[in-house]
Amino acid sequence: MPQLPHYRDPNMIEPLLLTSARIVTFFNQQLLTNASGFFFERNDRLFVVTSRHVVCDLASLHQPNRIEIELHMDADNLAESTGFSIPLYIDGKSTWREGLDNAGNIDVAVIEIDRTALPEEAIYHAFTPEHLLGHFDQVEVGTSLLVVGFPLGFHDTLSHMPVVRHAIIASSFGLRFQGNGYFLTDARTHRGTSGAPVVMRIEHPDDEHTELPWMLLGIHSARLDVGSRDQLVDEALGLNCAWYADILLTLTEN
Repeated sequence: MPQLPHYRDPNMIEPLLLTSARIVTFFNQQLLTNASGFFFERNDRLFVVTSRHVVCDLASLHQPNRIEIELHMDADNLAESTGFSIPLYIDGKSTWREGLDNAGNIDVAVIEIDRTALPEEAIYHAFTPEHLLGHFDQVEVGTSLLVVGFPLGFHDTLSHMPVVRHAIIASSFGLRFQGNGYFLTDARTHRGTSGAPVVMRIEHPDDEHTELPWMLLGIHSARLDVGSRDQLVDEALGLNCAWYADILLTLTEN
């Protein structure tokens, strides 16, 4: 009986899966948490995007001083990967950028990656400003989405690929839910999904989107719960917060 190949042609791997990176937080050499992130490119500058609470969350005493992202290294063997360490502080100053609006802190963090320090063999795809929506009325409530990440750190441990969860838009897209800069999704998510890209398929991609035919709508932050819920009687809502992705235009300005 013929053997199936162990690996697909990397040119056949869906580019969306190569936009996301597994993030591990550390304090020196002590492993702290798992999270999700993704690559964003603007004007030849490369960034990794995740949730702000992944890099610092004083409320839970979570204060890592570096993160590691996992990179694929061999186009012919996706099982070969390496960890790439990124400091969160240099000379006592934080290396990430975060946002603030009139409702408070925005749970998004952006860290610029020194391209010269990246391994030349690194394989990834990055979203760009062309993957952001120009008009919010292009999206309706109930629209089908995907959340690409690493729930509970779970992933394909052979090819080091993320997994994808299905979601739908659960609030009026373009409106700030309860005055905050996020919209709601209806999806089953877990710890470790924080920082994952929330994307919508482009049905008829133009030339700019042929290689990566997805619109980046948001950055998954956290599950949303109701403080009055009786945990013995009522099920969790199953709703999540996703910060509008246009904040990346502000956070990646020169």
